[in-house]
Parts: sequence; structure tokens; C-alpha cells
Amino acid sequence: MKDLHIHTECSCDSEAKMEDYISEAKRKGIETICFTDHVDWNSNDYGYHYYEPDTFWERFRAVKNESDGGIEVLAGFEFGEPHLYQEQLTELAKYPYDLIIGSIHWIGDMFPCQQVREQYSAKEFFTLYWQEVLKTVQAGGFDVLGHIDFPKRYYGEIYYTEAVMKEIFSTLVEKDMILEINTSSLRKGHTQTMPGKELLEIYQANGGKYVTIGSDAHVVEDIGADYKAAKSMIEDIGLQEVVCRQRKRQIIS
Repeated sequence: MKDLHIHTECSCDSEAKMEDYISEAKRKGIETICFTDHVDWNSNDYGYHYYEPDTFWERFRAVKNESDGGIEVLAGFEFGEPHLYQEQLTELAKYPYDLIIGSIHWIGDMFPCQQVREQYSAKEFFTLYWQEVLKTVQAGGFDVLGHIDFPKRYYGEIYYTEAVMKEIFSTLVEKDMILEINTSSLRKGHTQTMPGKELLEIYQANGGKYVTIGSDAHVVEDIGADYKAAKSMIEDIGLQEVVCRQRKRQIIS
């Protein structure tokens, strides 16, 4: 078992401690974990300027030094809207992270909250959202594209055209980046991971081979959640789970 998307107290929306995650991971038999705290530069986000890399690294190194082994602990971060903040992303990437997740949470000043959902249908919002996903994949600078169909978690449905998805996935493959399977939607009452089987099959049809699996845990109890469901799905489709170490993809045998 691997979990490559975990938030700690270094994220604005979590109070979980690294050492507690490690203990829980050992209890659950998880072999590899990666801490990927939020980095947000959109001033509308309440995590704006919250992340402090030096604080993260101080805590991370202390926890690794105190750990008795038995589990692989990696360092990463989740960067919001990478295409808009390339300079900041480049600076942060100078630290020795293992993994950088690029994610789209905002479209300008819009987040898929209830007020926005009352103004925009799923089709309207997703149409705008996919444009931002494509821009961020084209810009690059990260290793893994996080929860590609993120608004689904709020709308409870998804809208896309195969032409747009083909362009996104083809660009992702061309830039040698990886697609994440994020299981957090399953904990929120949805029946599909992000993305679900339909998008994963389109990804594969356009040359996609590799995925990471992450719980997007913000509390200790959620680490490794629904890993087996995601693993079973990618095995059925024929995709390959990978881990990033020192920002290099490594296939899990």
C-alpha cells in the first residue's frame, strides 16, 4: 500500500501531525507515504501564504530522524494553479522534494462552493475548469496532476468532451507527467474516485500508462483510505502504479 497525497498541520486545513500519520500507516501496513501540504497563491484561498517550507522541512527531518524505520516517508507539496504562479513554483521546487502535485482548485475567484453552484451548472463550470487544467498541464513544472475532475466532488456529477480530455491527456503524456487517482471522493459519498474509470480509460487510450494513488487525507484516520479499490480499478484497466522519489518516477513491481 502507498499513499502519496497527505496533508498535515503544515496545511491550512489540517491539524494532523506527521508522527501520528506514520504510526497509523504502520498500523495499517502502508509501506510508503508522502506528505503533500497545500501551497496556495490565490489570495481568495484561506491558505494563501500559509505554507512555510522551512517549517515543513524542520518538522519533516525531525520526524524522519526519530522514526524507527519500517516505512518510507517522502516529502512533497500540492501546488494550486501552477500555470498562474510559475515563478513561485520554481523557487519552491529548489528544495529537495520527492513529489510535486499540481492541482486546480480555483477558476479566478471562483471555487465550486454552494454559491457558485447556484450560479453555474456543472456543464458551465466544468467547461471553464477544463480550460484551466489544460493551461496548467501545458505550463508544467510539477510531477503529478492531482484530482483532475475536482469539481465532481462538489457537483456530484461530471461533464466533459472527449476532444478536450484527449488534448489534456496527450499533453500530460507528452510532458512525461503522471495522473493521480484521488480516493477522497469515495469518503464523501460519491461512487467514483477522481478520476473515475471513464476518464482513466480515455487517459490510457491517449498514451497514459502511469498513476499515483492518494487518499488526500486531512485527518490521521483517513490515511490509505480506499487504496485497494483504486488499485483494483487500475489493474482492471491495465495502468501502472508508480512512486516519485527525488522527483523521478519509479514503477512499483
